[in-house]
Amino acid sequence: MELASQRPVSQISVAELADRAGVTRATFYNRYSTPLELLIQVLGADLDRGHRLEDERARRGHSAAELLRLTTAEVGNHVERFRVIYRLSLDDPADSGVYEALVRHFSEYTLAFMARSDRSALPDANPQVIAQFLAHGFAGAIKAWLQDPSVTKDDMIDAAVACAPAWWASGHLPRTS
Repeated sequence: MELASQRPVSQISVAELADRAGVTRATFYNRYSTPLELLIQVLGADLDRGHRLEDERARRGHSAAELLRLTTAEVGNHVERFRVIYRLSLDDPADSGVYEALVRHFSEYTLAFMARSDRSALPDANPQVIAQFLAHGFAGAIKAWLQDPSVTKDDMIDAAVACAPAWWASGHLPRTS
């Protein structure tokens, strides 16, 4: 994370990363193929922490609309924690994998949300297409926030919540285990 905060992950060598971590290159390659893969795993784990908070809040009785806003704010907090890394990845076309991983994460989350939701409330459309549409929109809102200093985290949250489909925040909460 330290190296990725200093320069785009595409400019970090496995040798440098392994040396910094105090492991051999072979040890690194036993677990990861590229520094990008490791970075995506760490960022994904932090995003997943926010989803666990959402599950806890759902069990405590928060409404779907409250959960949408709180979860969107958690994503905003995640992006703020790793703002430098996300900004560097947006500025370097070779680092598009960070943005693509964010889209993939949101798409997988949307599919899981839909699978746990009241199916009668969901649109009669291909779930994969819905998930990609929403994921790209949310990642785009984050990109707009990061690229324009006049856009605040609250602006991003407000826009994402305002653009969320009605079925997401209508009270048809996912079934919790």
